[in-house]
Amino acid sequence: MYERRNQPLIPRVQWLWRLARSLRLSATIIGVSLLLGIVGYHFLGHLKWVDALLEASMILAGMGPVAPMHNDAVKIFASVYALSSGFVILAASSIALAPVLHRFLHRFHQEK
Repeated sequence: MYERRNQPLIPRVQWLWRLARSLRLSATIIGVSLLLGIVGYHFLGHLKWVDALLEASMILAGMGPVAPMHNDAVKIFASVYALSSGFVILAASSIALAPVLHRFLHRFHQEK
């Protein structure tokens, strides 16, 4: 997917397409995780859709819970969702930044 050290830098337009693909993949990963959180909080926590969106968004962003959890099923779901949210954000950030860091390091290692 990426050019090797001895290959020249790809043109800026191709790099922008690569960056757009990475950002789209990152947004998809975050969107799927958010959707899973919304559905889980709605059905397990018996929250309204908007409240489930708020709860899932706050957990995914690392802000913490908003609504009190009233049963054991939603408490277990919330703990698993909170732990997995950290990994999701880390993975999505890594995917989004990979083209930028690769281009920087590739340019840095090019012989002039």
